[in-house]
Amino acid sequence: MSERTVYEYAVVRVVPRVEREEFVNVGVALYCRKQRYADVKIYVDEMKIKALYADIDVSMINEHLDSFRRICIGDKQAGRIASLDQPERFRWLTANRSTLIQCSATHPGMCVSAEQTHDELFNKLIL
Repeated sequence: MSERTVYEYAVVRVVPRVEREEFVNVGVALYCRKQRYADVKIYVDEMKIKALYADIDVSMINEHLDSFRRICIGDKQAGRIASLDQPERFRWLTANRSTLIQCSATHPGMCVSAEQTHDELFNKLIL
């Protein structure tokens, strides 16, 4: 039997109109220190987002979410934040903010495989 280890995750949300505090869940960010895993899985349901704000620029949202993921995985081409170590990147991405892209509170759990757990959370919470 494989060893279980701690992971943390947050749900990534698009908030088309911040003043209304309405959001659509679009992804899951997961970090597991022991397995050196940090990634974000994203799926944007354009119809759900446009139901909250018909004039929103979905291509801009996709660009922001792509940057979010590139920072999480440590793509050095994504800027200075992407050069930080995994815990710092994850904490920066999941910090409270009042912007178009926000995250839920961070939740802990135990897993054997961070990647498999990430897939399970993504399927359960986003798809």
